[in-house]
Amino acid sequence: MPELVWYTNPDSGGQAEIASRCTDAAQGRYTISTAVLPREASAQREQLVRRLAANDSSIDIMSLDPPFIPEFAQAGFLAPVPDDVADRVTEDVVESAIEGSTWDGELVAVPFWANTQLLWYRTSVAEAAGLDMTQPVTWDQIITAAQDQDVLIGVQGIRAEALTVWFNALIESAGGSIIAENSTDPEQIELGLTSEAGIRAAEVMRNIATSGQVGPALSTGNEDSTATGFESDQGGFMVNYPFVYPRGLAAVEAGTLDQATVDDYAATIYPQVDAGTEAAPPYGGINLGIGAFSEHTDLAYEATECITSTENQAYYFVTNGNPASDSTVYEDQAVLDEFPQAPVILESLQQAAPRPQTPYYSEVSGGIQREYHPPSSVDPEQTPQSATELIEAVLRKEQLL
Repeated sequence: MPELVWYTNPDSGGQAEIASRCTDAAQGRYTISTAVLPREASAQREQLVRRLAANDSSIDIMSLDPPFIPEFAQAGFLAPVPDDVADRVTEDVVESAIEGSTWDGELVAVPFWANTQLLWYRTSVAEAAGLDMTQPVTWDQIITAAQDQDVLIGVQGIRAEALTVWFNALIESAGGSIIAENSTDPEQIELGLTSEAGIRAAEVMRNIATSGQVGPALSTGNEDSTATGFESDQGGFMVNYPFVYPRGLAAVEAGTLDQATVDDYAATIYPQVDAGTEAAPPYGGINLGIGAFSEHTDLAYEATECITSTENQAYYFVTNGNPASDSTVYEDQAVLDEFPQAPVILESLQQAAPRPQTPYYSEVSGGIQREYHPPSSVDPEQTPQSATELIEAVLRKEQLL
């Protein structure tokens, strides 16, 4: 009996359970075992790339961070998605997850779960500041409200992928893109950092960083530390993933957080950069790639359809807190009971924009992390140009990160 090996990112056991379910559903035609990759996305990429570059046939299914999918596809590491499979696995799927699974006009991976950031806020703080949260709000409004109420604005300013996620959402929300003209030739890539939208994104990043409301640890702030700040007495506003809600409930159960604090939580769509221009929230999550050197690509694609079924996506959302790419999951009562914010998550995913889709993503993201960190040092007149020069030099192999 063929054994399919699924390389997964670390989670709370959900992918292993889905592998067991799909093994049972296969009724003896194949089994699925899981192998867990390192926690950091960059380390996951490195391990898979090394093995695939050696034509490793033991990699059947891979849980891939969307920004790395173009690189894997361009390198020939992914088995082509059959047309009939592509039709089925994109049915009812949010557009951002389809975009994140696409390279060069072709679906090259199977959408699995799709993450996005929401604007979390304390209801009491927003009311005291006079903000109408039933309407879109801007970063400028949040800064003013946080200063008036002397509360924290939670953003991820660490020199890591989280910083690229934040900056990408800012430039996309301003109507631009980190990559203005894409190409498979690194020397032909045109960056959009010095565009009007790029400069506006840098202004917003600087304004938040120097607002006096981000706390002293902005330059090392990640998703977890930001959530900790939001749970404190100074919590006010925060952009972060949906995990913060079950995290808050778990803290209440453990006796480390008051129920009244979580009762004060609310969430809405990511902030606008300019009033009246729809925000482009971050898109993330995991999609499934099939190893080009697998001896069982047909069975592996069959397995992905089981893994990404509506039932399994709903299970994964409820038990592991990872939102579904399948829009019909958001009608599931168990999902709505566990995540009252589910309708907002779906709306956010429908507006979300992927990070730059390029085989050279690591170089582009690394350059942004270097030049836009710490966020308080960002100069809208100089940083976009210096970042452009650095990334272009790296792409031309004239400089190392």
